[in-house]
Amino acid sequence: MLKLDAILLFMFRQVKERLKKEVAAMKNQFPGFRPGLVVLQVGDRDDSNLYISMKLKAAAEIGINANHIRLPETATEDEVLRRIVAVNENPAVHGLIVQLPLDSINPINTEKVTNAVAPEKDVDGLTSINAGKLSRGDLGDCFIPCTPNGCMELISQTGVSVMGKNAVVIGRSKIVGAPMHDLLLWNHATVTTCHSKTLDLAEQVGRADILVVGAGRAEMVKGEWVKEGAVVIDCGINHIPDSSKASGKRVVGDVQYPSAIERAGYITPVPGGVGPMTVAMLMKNTVESAKRFLQTYTPGKWSIEYTKKKPQEPQPSDAEISCSCQSKPIGELAREVDLFSEEVEPYGRSRAKIRLDALKRMEKQPDGKYVVVTGITSTPLGEGKHTTALGLAQALGAHLNINTFACVQEPSPGSFFGARGIAVGGGYSQIIPLEEFAFGMISHVYILQALFDLLVPLRKGQRSVSPAQLNRLKKLGIEKSDPLTGTEIRCFVQLDIDPDIATDSGSLENEIMAILSLSSSEEEMQQRLAKIVVATNKSGDPVTTEDLNVSGPLAMLLKDALKPVLMQTVEGTPVFLHTSPLADIAQGSPSVLADKLALKMVGSKGFVVTVSGHGADIGLEKFFNIKCRYSGLRPDVVVIVATVRTLKMHGGAPPVQAGLPLPKEYSHENLKQLERGCCHLKRQVENAQAFGLPVIVAVNKFSCDTDTELELVCGQARQAGAFDAVQCTNWSEGGAGALALAEAVQRAAKLPGQFRFLYDTQIPAADKLRTVAQKMYGAKDIALSPKSIEKLVLYTKQGFENLPVCIAKTHLSLSNDPMLKGVPTNFMLPITDIKANVGAGFLCCLTESVSFILLYL
Repeated sequence: MLKLDAILLFMFRQVKERLKKEVAAMKNQFPGFRPGLVVLQVGDRDDSNLYISMKLKAAAEIGINANHIRLPETATEDEVLRRIVAVNENPAVHGLIVQLPLDSINPINTEKVTNAVAPEKDVDGLTSINAGKLSRGDLGDCFIPCTPNGCMELISQTGVSVMGKNAVVIGRSKIVGAPMHDLLLWNHATVTTCHSKTLDLAEQVGRADILVVGAGRAEMVKGEWVKEGAVVIDCGINHIPDSSKASGKRVVGDVQYPSAIERAGYITPVPGGVGPMTVAMLMKNTVESAKRFLQTYTPGKWSIEYTKKKPQEPQPSDAEISCSCQSKPIGELAREVDLFSEEVEPYGRSRAKIRLDALKRMEKQPDGKYVVVTGITSTPLGEGKHTTALGLAQALGAHLNINTFACVQEPSPGSFFGARGIAVGGGYSQIIPLEEFAFGMISHVYILQALFDLLVPLRKGQRSVSPAQLNRLKKLGIEKSDPLTGTEIRCFVQLDIDPDIATDSGSLENEIMAILSLSSSEEEMQQRLAKIVVATNKSGDPVTTEDLNVSGPLAMLLKDALKPVLMQTVEGTPVFLHTSPLADIAQGSPSVLADKLALKMVGSKGFVVTVSGHGADIGLEKFFNIKCRYSGLRPDVVVIVATVRTLKMHGGAPPVQAGLPLPKEYSHENLKQLERGCCHLKRQVENAQAFGLPVIVAVNKFSCDTDTELELVCGQARQAGAFDAVQCTNWSEGGAGALALAEAVQRAAKLPGQFRFLYDTQIPAADKLRTVAQKMYGAKDIALSPKSIEKLVLYTKQGFENLPVCIAKTHLSLSNDPMLKGVPTNFMLPITDIKANVGAGFLCCLTESVSFILLYL
């Protein structure tokens, strides 16, 4: 008889060394990659802790990144299932073990929990899918339970061939008996399964050339039953009384070892027998799972399916195109872009809010390339910035197979300087489904005042003073909270607001939207909301939402609105829609959070295409000087969208009016007029170049444009210093119509970044205004009204002078006169009023053509 102790030790070491080399090879081929294993435990059983420690130790020795998740004994079935789903979706984990038994005080269905493990990560081999594949002989397409697999390895090391042998398995558990039967059967043994109710058990055992016992009954198989020379694998672990032991008990197997050792050819000891090989096979399955994962894995690449639409002629309407496209379920899209289900909150079939936990999970991942799309000063019909941005994203994603996200604003009820509204693409470069866009903005904020006893109620004889109220008392120079004198109560309750400097509700609404758009976290949003100045008292001090004790409730109200909305384009490219700050009196671009999350999700080789409102003189300037200043993000490429018709307008063609047919001049080739208009394109290219980034001009092609006109515009753009200029037909062709643009963007993104701001915020506010007016608009100078001068003095006193500036002017001209086209010069920019949006973090400066009364009609 040969005990298998030495063979076990040799095999365990041999398997570990082999797996160690395989893991090292994976790391060499895929730097930074490690097989991942998670052990999920419920409760704190000593025996489970011992088994888990053995698994974690073996994993560490091999090079597997193993983690132990221990849930308390109070864990519910739902909590366990949620944890399993999270691990299933984590691409860094390749093996998941649910440690049994589940030691919870709550009822948990073990079968349900076991089958919740993804089959491709079920390295224990216990799911019904893996068990089913094993039972029908698909050994190469499943994970085999570790103990039976270890038993087979042990048998093979004895040199005894399984083929044609009589094999007896005692026990029919899902962990040992049943899979052991299947393994022996598909290795061509003649197999009999016995159990505690088998009547002729001794006779069956006596015929076995190979005997595997896993019944869980101490020494039930007697030594005299065993056939001479048989291979005996004892999987049982039982405790029996033994007064000679300090614990009063000892461990034995299911086979009576002292007598069986006299007859068996090979026999495993208990303890120290099959256990180490079970752990070894667990590690083997984990490494095998990682190898299977790597077969389809490309570092930094999504596994996403795109839908390339075949354009129809004549082209249907946007609504008809949207209706003809079957969007994929939003949960499926989320999985394709590596979001976990716990990070996704579906709203219907085609859109979902994304929890900010996703950004925290990815915070150490590198950012992708950041592309901002802007335009020239357009007609009321627009240039097609959103259509071009979405077409570019589709070209990079669906056609060049690069991880790409588009980030656009949510649609708003309309632009405040025209009737066009904010677009969400068009033709074959639009977001679908059209009917699911969330129109509307945040409701007006109603701020109420109350008496002292209402604001600071008595509770059990004590005033309940909140931290925000304590801050207000300190601002008033009151160092106590109770009791207060009559004068102190009056100061606290009566805000003494100067009605001439109060903030209207429309301005507050816009600032709240701007805060949502500029905040990078819930904490930052709450801090910004607390700084909103709603009025100024007669002493000249600002009154904030924190003073009114409404910033906390307001933050709670807006918490859900801070989550970006995930949707998709016609071709299945992912899109974030989030916030709609105005491009006139705010920064006018998608949220910082949407851009930051998208940049992490696409990875270092991916692209994020975002949009700035209006032309480069207005929207792009605010995008850089406000949004990028606060977000810390630095774009790599600027794309300026232009059209032949708009450049004709800047060259002297009659103005275009929304809702009316185009004047006939726009349907005839007029190269001189077009060339005159290109001076405006040159100016906008220079505006974008002022920030130190490469500029690409995308000429949005219309059916009435001639090749000569398009070539003229591209040539003029290159002469103006653009990195490249290309024609785009993505409205009619989808991503295929923006391939030239996508390739130009790829080339430009490789250039070293030299981003710079237009001004230093520490200079006086008037100088910041002058810098923007002269460098972006071409103004001779600014003209400050007495009211705006008075406001600057007030804001300097209040400590707001170092904020960036946001100039609200018409988007229909570089000047403040919407009728002046081309490149106006030698004009003064009149600043009529200034509002301090302290929460948003900028001074909103109105020009002569704008008033807040107009803005909120």
